[in-house]
Amino acid sequence: MNTGNKFLLIFFMVLILLVRPVFSEPVDLPKPGPTDTCPVCGMFVAKYPEWVATVRYKDGHAHHFDGAKDLFKYLLDLPKWAPGHQAESIDAIGATEYYGLILIDARQAFYVTGSDVLGPMGHELIPLETKEDAEEFLRDHKGSGIIRFNQVTGEILMKLDNGLFE
Repeated sequence: MNTGNKFLLIFFMVLILLVRPVFSEPVDLPKPGPTDTCPVCGMFVAKYPEWVATVRYKDGHAHHFDGAKDLFKYLLDLPKWAPGHQAESIDAIGATEYYGLILIDARQAFYVTGSDVLGPMGHELIPLETKEDAEEFLRDHKGSGIIRFNQVTGEILMKLDNGLFE
């Protein structure tokens, strides 16, 4: 490759880096170890790295989940799943983004419901970083809808568990 072609290649690589969409930084949370189990279902979380979700408390203690669905079951009923823990003590919540396979801030994610993609516990909430990615995923995987963190309800989780989305 001659010098001119090398320069153009480097120029275009830098240009791509400068104009690429800006996404949020990955959430810095501990990874589950081989013996960490989901407090909701009891599965070994590290076996499913593409589905991991994590809650970290201000004291550094973390709970890991084998999918966003169990994460939300936990968050919606802390007294059942984490006696003695308080929502106010939660420092960070991460969910593995479907396309990038990185932990993103679960509170900022877009979640597709009712898709044909199954997680370790069956029908799952699919976390995506951008609305555009969520819309594309919805179309490609026959999803039912897109919701945000504060829109997740026990009713939606029950529908996922029972495969009732159409």
